[in-house]
Amino acid sequence: MIYTAGGTVVDRVEWATNKAKPAMARCGGDGTGAWVTTTTATTFGTANAPGCPATIPAASKVRINEVTSNGADTVELYNGGTSAVSIGTWKYVDGVTSSSTSSISSSSPSATSIPAGGYVTFNSKIGLGDNDSLFLIDGSGNTVDSVTWALDGAKPSDERCANGTGWFQTATTATLGGANSCAGGSPTPTPTPTPTATQPPTGQLLGGGGALTSGCTPEAPSGTGSTPAGTLPWPGGLDVTIADNVCAFTTSTGPEGRDVSGLVFDPSNPSALWAVKNKNWLFKLVKSGSKWIPDASWSATGKQIRFAGGSGQPDSEGLTIGGNGHIYVTSERDNSNNTVPRDTIMEFDPAATGSTLTPLRQWDMTSQFPQLNTGNKDDANLGFEGVAYVPDSWLTANGWTDPLTGAAYNPANYPLHGSGLFFAGLEWDGTLHVYGLNSDGSFTTFATISTGKASVMDVMFDAGTQRIVATCDNTCGETHTFMKVNAGGAIVPDVTYTNPAVMPIDNLEGFAIAPTSTCANGSREAVWSDDGIWGFGSGKSSYGHALYSGTFPC
Repeated sequence: MIYTAGGTVVDRVEWATNKAKPAMARCGGDGTGAWVTTTTATTFGTANAPGCPATIPAASKVRINEVTSNGADTVELYNGGTSAVSIGTWKYVDGVTSSSTSSISSSSPSATSIPAGGYVTFNSKIGLGDNDSLFLIDGSGNTVDSVTWALDGAKPSDERCANGTGWFQTATTATLGGANSCAGGSPTPTPTPTPTATQPPTGQLLGGGGALTSGCTPEAPSGTGSTPAGTLPWPGGLDVTIADNVCAFTTSTGPEGRDVSGLVFDPSNPSALWAVKNKNWLFKLVKSGSKWIPDASWSATGKQIRFAGGSGQPDSEGLTIGGNGHIYVTSERDNSNNTVPRDTIMEFDPAATGSTLTPLRQWDMTSQFPQLNTGNKDDANLGFEGVAYVPDSWLTANGWTDPLTGAAYNPANYPLHGSGLFFAGLEWDGTLHVYGLNSDGSFTTFATISTGKASVMDVMFDAGTQRIVATCDNTCGETHTFMKVNAGGAIVPDVTYTNPAVMPIDNLEGFAIAPTSTCANGSREAVWSDDGIWGFGSGKSSYGHALYSGTFPC
């Protein structure tokens, strides 16, 4: 067996005498097929296919496809093969080796075979609870398949998405005896990457709970789309912790508690996490145990922000910290006139006193995006969704070509811009727009860069990976595209990762990775924000929470 540090079973395989000679390997799909005795030398470190027998046993196509721990404790098996499979001698067992096994044929209803392309359901005799596992064992004692679920249990069910092949996710409706609906956390789920031997499809969502407070109104996610081709599984830890108190961000201009969007760690003080709320509020957060809470020494309830002159209600979506330690916030529109775009970047001094902050400087790029100025509030809401400060030192060291000159970028050509450029992410089409923000209030427009995505919800520069990271929520399958400077001097996508599989598929609009100075045991913290505080929906421990915490490799 393999366990997480918290003791959760990740995967297990058992074999009988001589069965692992020359090896046991998953056949019928790396990481997804059934365990089969290989016929040739082992294939450690490479794909299993060359070592698999020419004819894969029909049993390799049988999967635990759905499971409930909601009263009846029902298990569904699916046969994705082209021939029936006899399961009369097969058994199932709870999550630990010492548990007693039960046979499928003696369960209710009894089942002795499963037809090609068909389903079998039976009620478990061993009792299935929260933080539990189920293992399917063939007549020879070999593990065929397994599933582990976490805090909320498999309620109403946990199901494979896509049906018969994908990772497990919590469903909103059980579909026992038929194809999985994959309606977990959103109307249409994100296609899930095929798990690999080094990235097992498991993980726990930890923490959460608490009753909704007055005025706290979670909002279901919308706009779900597909994951871009070539997306890789999350490279960090698979366990995720709910990292805030329930309904923690209610304010006078948004009492429903929703709309926490952009996130950024303070590079000079990585124990501080800054968050911005759409309806013109800025929060400085500090860690209290496993949760991020408002820093009472700065403001226990956040500070309201305004446009230059102290007017309006910025629809504040993204934020970053510049080389001068100031906070730069993007706005898409003025919420007091929300049918008109107002794509601006505002500079705030976090050391300023008072409960309301006004910008030291403000740069207005609205005229560059006439497609957003249609008189429609939804179009006006598709502007600057995120922003990242990218230091000149990175751009020059990596050989970025200045689009304005066609030569290597030379910061000295732009004496008023400070020590780096700002990359603003446009939700409308997923492009990044590069600006030099000058100290006299003017700005230089350098470039428009494609992220390869339909939309962008947050942007950050990560010194640890030396990459610009463009994040998209469920619109693009909950993905993060790491951007590099290629050999030709252009900034292009390098690699794209999805979120840990245990996380909900929501409007997760904010994403931040802690600096490498915080590394411990090879990992550092990653934090996400759920704009709608929906989690997995009403009645779930994640309902009403905005922040999630996981780990990313150092």
